[in-house]
Amino acid sequence: MKRLLPCLLLVLAPPAAASSPVDLPALIECRQSVSDFAALAPIANDPLKAVALGWRPLPQGNLFMAEYRLLEPITVFGHRSDHIAMAGATVVAILDLPDPRVLATQLELETGYDAEDKFMAGRELVSRDVIDAKTGEALIESVILSVSNVKSHPGKTLAGCTYSLDIPADDELPPAPAGSVTAPPQA
Repeated sequence: MKRLLPCLLLVLAPPAAASSPVDLPALIECRQSVSDFAALAPIANDPLKAVALGWRPLPQGNLFMAEYRLLEPITVFGHRSDHIAMAGATVVAILDLPDPRVLATQLELETGYDAEDKFMAGRELVSRDVIDAKTGEALIESVILSVSNVKSHPGKTLAGCTYSLDIPADDELPPAPAGSVTAPPQA
C-alpha cells in the first residue's frame, strides 16, 4: 500500500475540521478520526499557530518528531503530561513512565518489538473503507494506538495515535457496483 502524505489529509478533511477546536486528549487516545486529526496539520506546519494555542515549540531532541510543551497539562491514558510530539500522521504524549510495557499491557496492545532498551506495541482500532467525496477514490481509513520508548527520551513513554488514509492494494479494491461498466482488458 502506498501511504498518502499527511498534508493530503487537509484536502480530504471537511472545511469544518480545520476551524473547530482541537481535542488533543481525544486525538492522542485515538478517539477521533482522520478528518479530526487534519486540524493539527496547520499547527504542525506553522510553529506560530502552535504558539497561538499556548504550545511552546521545544528543541528537536529527536529528528523525527516536532515537540511541544503545553500551556496546561492534559490527561491521557490516566496520566498527566504537558509534553507532546508529532511525527507525520502521529501525535503522542510523552509520559513520565520509565517502562512502556506497563501502559501497553493496560491498553491491551500487541507487542511488536521488545528488547532491553527498545519497546513498541500497538493495536489497530479502526480500519474501514471510505470514499473520497471529491474524487470518488476508494481509501482505507486506519487509526492505530501505540506505546513505545525511544533512546532520545530516556525514562519516558510515548503513547498516542496514528491516523492515516491508505490507497488499497489492487487486490483489496472494493468490487464495482452492480450494473457498472468496466473497460475491457488491453490486449
